[in-house]
Amino acid sequence: MAKAMSGQKTVTPTASSLAASAQAAKGRGLPPIEKWNPPFCGDLDMEIRRDGTWFYEGTPIGRIELVKLFSTILLREDGKYFLVTPVEKVGIRVEDAPFVAVDFDAVGTGEDQQLRFTTNLDDVAIAGPSLPIRVERDDVTGEPSPYVLIRRNLEALIDRKSFYRLVDLGVHHDGWFGVWSGGQFFEIIPSKEMLEEE
Repeated sequence: MAKAMSGQKTVTPTASSLAASAQAAKGRGLPPIEKWNPPFCGDLDMEIRRDGTWFYEGTPIGRIELVKLFSTILLREDGKYFLVTPVEKVGIRVEDAPFVAVDFDAVGTGEDQQLRFTTNLDDVAIAGPSLPIRVERDDVTGEPSPYVLIRRNLEALIDRKSFYRLVDLGVHHDGWFGVWSGGQFFEIIPSKEMLEEE
């Protein structure tokens, strides 16, 4: 918590005050949060669950436009997540990834293929060298957790139905089974393991 000066009490911003500051700073496109350097004001009781639902003080935030507004001021630093405005910075909890990729379109084939992902908050990202796909596997169960980078080092967990569709588009390349997008091959599973599962 930032220290107060001259005996003044530091007050942690609320969801309402953050929304007002974010709305005031909103212009066209995403706000330039990387240029802002506000003081850290403590942690806010806000969490993004694995399914993409945002909670404030234990209650789901029902207004999708408010959630979208908050998502535009979301920052990740050293594995921690913050909401940032020109005048304040507060920590929030993220259970897994801040977004969920709920669908994608595939345009083209082979190395020329482009995979265009859409998130639960209507962000759109075309996977490629600057927006990679990665797959983590649980050490115990082997269960895959696939992700795609959306923006500003913020990832989306690719939902199960979309991941199954990705696997349907997969090909073998240099000992790996994976997918092409934006001229880059993204590894899903070693070809040997994929062939053993089939």
